[in-house]
Amino acid sequence: MRRIVVIGTSGCGKTTLARELSRSLNIPHIELDAVHWKPNWVSRPTDEMKAMLDPLTAREAWTCDGNYSKVRDVVWPRADTIIWLDYSMTIVFTRCFRRTIARWWTQTELWNGNRETLWVNFCTRDSLFLWIVQTWRLQRRDYPKTFQTPECRHLRILRFRTPGELERWKRSVGVL
Repeated sequence: MRRIVVIGTSGCGKTTLARELSRSLNIPHIELDAVHWKPNWVSRPTDEMKAMLDPLTAREAWTCDGNYSKVRDVVWPRADTIIWLDYSMTIVFTRCFRRTIARWWTQTELWNGNRETLWVNFCTRDSLFLWIVQTWRLQRRDYPKTFQTPECRHLRILRFRTPGELERWKRSVGVL
């Protein structure tokens, strides 16, 4: 495992795991949200994202977290391992709720000056919670099919359905 992509529904712990792996393996970490979001929650165009990711994923080793299908053709062919955090809706929704409240309360900067707001997350179509409800089932349906395509045959796929499974695996490979 030298080029690792961590995927899963928003709020499942992708970034946390990718950072842990990055520290443990002493390799760089690429956070796709940080590449995607410009100031004021403006999305970076796909061609700009790909141009930024090309030299980062050409390196010998890295961890990367995120589900951006629009850059999958740059990231996944260069990866050797996909770690899929496929947790229940209850776990994901609860984690995201706690994280959102904490980030709002502390006014934590996420990427490029952006901060979470309760109004957006609870009262608009841009709600992260609405996004989770809309994408959770789709990922469960689509990822297994995607992993069977010729483009993904080179990948080692690790699927964890509970945080306990992930913790046992991390202990077994010396990631703590």
